[in-house]
Amino acid sequence: MTLLLWTALVFASPPEALVEIRTLSPHVRLDIRYATESNFTKHVVYPVARCYLVRPVAEALAAVQTELEKDGLGLQVFDCYRPTSVQRRFWALVPDARYVANPQKGSRHNRGAAVDLTLVDAHGQPLPMPSEFDDFSERAHRDFTGASPAALANRARLEQVMTRHGFVGMPTEWWHFDAATWKSYPLLDVDFSALPAPAISAPTN
Repeated sequence: MTLLLWTALVFASPPEALVEIRTLSPHVRLDIRYATESNFTKHVVYPVARCYLVRPVAEALAAVQTELEKDGLGLQVFDCYRPTSVQRRFWALVPDARYVANPQKGSRHNRGAAVDLTLVDAHGQPLPMPSEFDDFSERAHRDFTGASPAALANRARLEQVMTRHGFVGMPTEWWHFDAATWKSYPLLDVDFSALPAPAISAPTN
């Protein structure tokens, strides 16, 4: 597919367009690990620390943040839209479909319809969870029971609030949630440099 067509897909009118979450929910905290060396590749993969999602998914995530804020909590995001070219790079490092989607089929992240995230308190501090982000072990599995009671309760709370707003959790990664409508959106391989920067800043770690 030509670059022109890919660009047309990205900048199509709502609801298909990719939007940065901060334009809808400026209090969502960003900890985009692939824009740093603090990730399983040990290299900077993204040129910018931004969270793009297709508009309906971004709107649903903004609603999650609004609900959590009523209880003094919030979201911290690790990853959102991911170009398919990056997916190929990840698969070359971890060719295990339990944790990394095969690029031949594509990831929900490549559609702008998946998000990796955790809960934070009113001060922006992450709440305890059963494992770290991108932990490729059973501790990351959604049915893992060997963590502390607090971590298990936080994981359950995150899943409950995400489910209420139309997201489905991935069995092997407590942090990963797909929009239930992910099949509605095309696979994309648009570089971040082709996407508009948000006009609103947001807290980051």
